[in-house]
Amino acid sequence: MTRAFGGRRLVVASHNKGKVREIGDLLGPFGVETVSVAELGLPEPDETGTTFEENARIKSHAAAQASGLPALSDDSGIEIDGLDGAPGVYTANWAETPSGRDYGAAMKKAHDALLAKGAARPWRARFVCVLSLAWPDGHDETFRGRAEGQVIWPPRGARGFGYDPMFLPERGELTFGEMEPAAKHAISHRADAFRQLVAACFGAQP
Repeated sequence: MTRAFGGRRLVVASHNKGKVREIGDLLGPFGVETVSVAELGLPEPDETGTTFEENARIKSHAAAQASGLPALSDDSGIEIDGLDGAPGVYTANWAETPSGRDYGAAMKKAHDALLAKGAARPWRARFVCVLSLAWPDGHDETFRGRAEGQVIWPPRGARGFGYDPMFLPERGELTFGEMEPAAKHAISHRADAFRQLVAACFGAQP
């Protein structure tokens, strides 16, 4: 049976400021106070899973055990059909450089790989988000959300984060990087997963 969330304080198990901000915005209507693992000084666990679900659970359980509070993690990425689903769970890895993550370079890498493979346009893709809500006693609930669309070149827009500027959602004219945050929240992969989380663990929409 799905466990309901009954607390008022929740740890967001991410060091990604963009994700922490989005999760805080989505949970705000429920009166839930969020605190990030970075604010608590907790380290990032090694993401050794090969699926979004495995990595999300690694992060949520690590944060719940370390903090003694329920913890919500997000493992997400972009799957590009022309690259056989890559970068997928390695989405962030494609952005790694000696001086930190560079998503501009990661988007160029994806574009160059599509050209090298001679992938036919439109370049179908989807963002995937798996949320894992874990409690200190070891229980967890997981939810998978998706946002279908395509990747484009050149990237457009300075909003959002990660690969947002090169992702054009289905039936949309603006990339995730061009959208107002509220518009993106309404249709994003994270919003899809959150709707499932809310229905299962919060009982109703705010």
